[in-house]
Amino acid sequence: MANPTVVGFSGNFTRPSKTRGFVDQIVKEIARRHGLAASTHDILDVGPSLANAKWSRELDAQAKDVLDRVVGADILVVGSPTYKGSYTGLFKHFFDLVDPTALRGKPVVLLATGGGDRHALIVEHQLRPLFSFFEALSLPTAVYASDRDFVDGILVSDTIKARVELALDDVEAAVSRRAQARAVAQ
Repeated sequence: MANPTVVGFSGNFTRPSKTRGFVDQIVKEIARRHGLAASTHDILDVGPSLANAKWSRELDAQAKDVLDRVVGADILVVGSPTYKGSYTGLFKHFFDLVDPTALRGKPVVLLATGGGDRHALIVEHQLRPLFSFFEALSLPTAVYASDRDFVDGILVSDTIKARVELALDDVEAAVSRRAQARAVAQ
């Protein structure tokens, strides 16, 4: 069996990106704590075939590889910068190409970044319903960070760091439940 994985996916389409850095920070911490293989991807990693694909079979090999990693992850960390109160359109289009049953039961950490506090509900009003559609296990603690929570792309806010710790505790509980369920099934 392959090493269990934690995969991050960010809806940003520029680099450097606070959102991708934030997602990657959480992915690396989960990997460190649980001994998982880790990777983080964004819209630029998916590449140009995303824009014209109506079905996942229309993605090129590069994009298909990212999609397969996201779907195959044991734990998923997703984040998007906030545009007009929601996730980016290409982020949504990427997930439009995911089979509706592919994420069922998968633990998902929800993250978002934005310019200010008025966008803070993106995680509850946009991301949570999207992953509920997939019947994913959206973990209870979602995290929104605004521009003022970062300095040079590094998370510096103690308040947001504390919220991240709560999200990491949610991951711990999900990992423990899955391990117990596997042990019972054997």
